[in-house]
Amino acid sequence: MKVTAALALLGACERGAQTPEPGPFDGEKALGYVRAQLDFGPRIPGTEGHRKTGDWIVQMMRERADTVLEQTWTHRTVKGDTLPMRNILARYRPDAAERILYVAHWDTRPTSDNAIEPERRSLPVPGANDGASGVALLIALGDLLRQTPPTTGIDFLFTDGEDYGSFGPPEEDVLIGAKYFAENLPSPGYRPLFAVLWDMIGDSDLQIAKEGHSVDKAPDVVERVWRIAGDLGYSQYFNPGSWGPITDDHLPLLAKGIPIIDVIDIAYPPHHTPDDTIDKVSAQSLKIVGDVAWAVLQR
Repeated sequence: MKVTAALALLGACERGAQTPEPGPFDGEKALGYVRAQLDFGPRIPGTEGHRKTGDWIVQMMRERADTVLEQTWTHRTVKGDTLPMRNILARYRPDAAERILYVAHWDTRPTSDNAIEPERRSLPVPGANDGASGVALLIALGDLLRQTPPTTGIDFLFTDGEDYGSFGPPEEDVLIGAKYFAENLPSPGYRPLFAVLWDMIGDSDLQIAKEGHSVDKAPDVVERVWRIAGDLGYSQYFNPGSWGPITDDHLPLLAKGIPIIDVIDIAYPPHHTPDDTIDKVSAQSLKIVGDVAWAVLQR
């Protein structure tokens, strides 16, 4: 993903201003799901680690959801290479008309273009926070939904190829899975009540601000998520300020009229570097975001 404008001034807040009211989300279990993904190695499309991780996500969600669908296709890059791609859609109450959509990308970036040292820029990004944290969030939410089935339809979409190419300009070979899903929706007229993209939400120094496109195109969803975070006592982590607009997987879905927001902690120093490793992710941060994500599904 890419920040396409300067950061707006973040609103001031004091950590610990309100006693949190934690929910049932298990941050330690979610951290284990992050670690499991890293054990497969880089999840770069076309690699063995990518294939094994995709198979693992499918199996994990088949054990938790009512239905799991796979979208598979071949993507041709601007350089003429072909990549096997796979989106994974896990559905709860698939026949329900009213639905909520949660999204996370599961691939990792093939190069570390933000690395300070030139010799490290050709290394793949491990993707502990950038990729694995969002996937872990959805799987751990699946654990809760298996115990407490939802009263509305819920879809978890794991997108492929978000981070493969260049964010530009020009933008090339990125947001691949989200673009494919937007053009190949699971049913004619598919339009969830609202949707949330969860990206880079495990940073041990968690600070989530409102994303620019989300505020502009889906302000009601932003208000819902931030209000619930405040109700839970997590306002010190869900900042009232705003990032600039960010190029991320929510954009193709916004273009299709789906009211989706990007919940992201873009102020993450290891972003797109070889240092995006398990020690940068915390169970506490996953717990905070997981509690909010779970509460949003309940209201």
